[in-house]
Amino acid sequence: MNRFDLLPCLLRRIAPCLIGLVLLASTGCASRWPSPVERCLKLAGDNRPQLEKVLEHYDELGDDQKLEAAQFLIANMEGHGYKVAALYDEEKNEVPFDALDYKSLKEAEAALDKLEAEHGTLDFGRKEFVPDLEAIPADFLIENIDLAFAAWRERPWAAELSFDTFCDYLLPYRGSNEPLEPWRRSCMDRIAPALSKLDASADIKAAAKVVGAEAGKWVRFYDLYYLHPTDQGYAEMNETRYGRCEDISNMMGYAFRANAVVSVSDYTPYWADRDNNHAWEVLLDAEGHGRAGLSNRAAKIYRKMFSVQPAALGAIKGDDEEAPRWLAGKTYKDVTTDYMETTDVTVRLTTEQPAGARFAYICVFNGGEWQAIHWGWIEEGRVTFTKMGRDIAYLPAYYVDKELIPAADPFILSKEGEIVRLNGAGDESTRIEMAATRPETPDADKGISFPTIVVKPGATYELSVWDGGWLSLGKEVAGDKPVSFGSVPTGRLYWLVEEGSRRLERIFTVEDGKQIFW
Repeated sequence: MNRFDLLPCLLRRIAPCLIGLVLLASTGCASRWPSPVERCLKLAGDNRPQLEKVLEHYDELGDDQKLEAAQFLIANMEGHGYKVAALYDEEKNEVPFDALDYKSLKEAEAALDKLEAEHGTLDFGRKEFVPDLEAIPADFLIENIDLAFAAWRERPWAAELSFDTFCDYLLPYRGSNEPLEPWRRSCMDRIAPALSKLDASADIKAAAKVVGAEAGKWVRFYDLYYLHPTDQGYAEMNETRYGRCEDISNMMGYAFRANAVVSVSDYTPYWADRDNNHAWEVLLDAEGHGRAGLSNRAAKIYRKMFSVQPAALGAIKGDDEEAPRWLAGKTYKDVTTDYMETTDVTVRLTTEQPAGARFAYICVFNGGEWQAIHWGWIEEGRVTFTKMGRDIAYLPAYYVDKELIPAADPFILSKEGEIVRLNGAGDESTRIEMAATRPETPDADKGISFPTIVVKPGATYELSVWDGGWLSLGKEVAGDKPVSFGSVPTGRLYWLVEEGSRRLERIFTVEDGKQIFW
């Protein structure tokens, strides 16, 4: 072979290098990692070497699946982190308060009332956020990956789980915004004696039953933790042995993931017929399907995912566009149709569209105010809200300067999926009698029902009607009979509030002279 015969072979060998040089010249740099990974490596700042250490470790190890798993975690790590919450006044001054200083929720709420009398309206907000990208150590991530693979590859009931299912539901190292703490090895060791009693043919349902029975003893619900808004970490939960539903869901999730049982945390950010929210753990089959029963009416059910979900508003909106609280996130998945019959609701927006607004929101009444639960695109003065729960009162709204602004009249989405608009019946008015401010209400956390709150003789009540906002129709002192108001506009949404209450009474309509609560 002469030197000319060697030329094609030489070109084939140096071609990749030439392409790399061209890319390097055109972009100023070249990365050995996929672009989503490289993007997050840049966002990591000073912590980049820790993340690169993880990638290089698995690259040198030669385990392609573990390398891909590490890339999956890093590429989807943006937005995940440890959040510390604190109490703030309307001017964003922190007001010291720790619910765990009190013996009960009632005592803590009384203390909170005193603080509000002194400082005005108070609300919990984010005090500190530590992004995982900027703080996660390489050793922590490597241990998490190795132990997740050990469970997946060694547990006989996990043999049917695909790699994609593994990445989505077994691999993630956190449940919500709790501190970064190792939990896998501890959860494996604590449940190992119970699992060792299963025979080799045990399927994932049998394993789930054992894990759930053991982990269910680790943390108990305590309503005082409603006012402890920072999510507890694994160590704190083991010490306190108490938490709110979010904490319990996280703890159950740790136990299931550590032992190769596929589970997820589903949640509703705001119940539609009562205050507060709820999160719960759901076991999934090999195809990723699963659901649980609901104790209350929900407008939306979402699933916490670690990976970015393309349909989430946070993945769609621009960085300069505001969105209500958690709706701005990128990692929630709408699973409402797994739980109930739903309806796509199209609404004509009747108030002026804010400049530049591309989205409108649909709200439920929760905690004494309207809360955004879903969003939709504004198109020619209309918006469609997809897959909405039925038998619920809703209000369409815009979001401007961190506030929800009514965009149309409220309406009821009936059990049959029909829209009943609450915009009044012309100038008609009537007298209405009200015997209660809240109906009997199930509580998913406590597993009980709170009784109807009846009107108390001698107490003062204010009745408001919705007319682009809550319009007071005056106050009345209740006697021995239901409190009554005359000249009340018909066909509207009403709210009866006891003077001095926490304003957590439920809204209602009136049908055939009876209160229908929403």
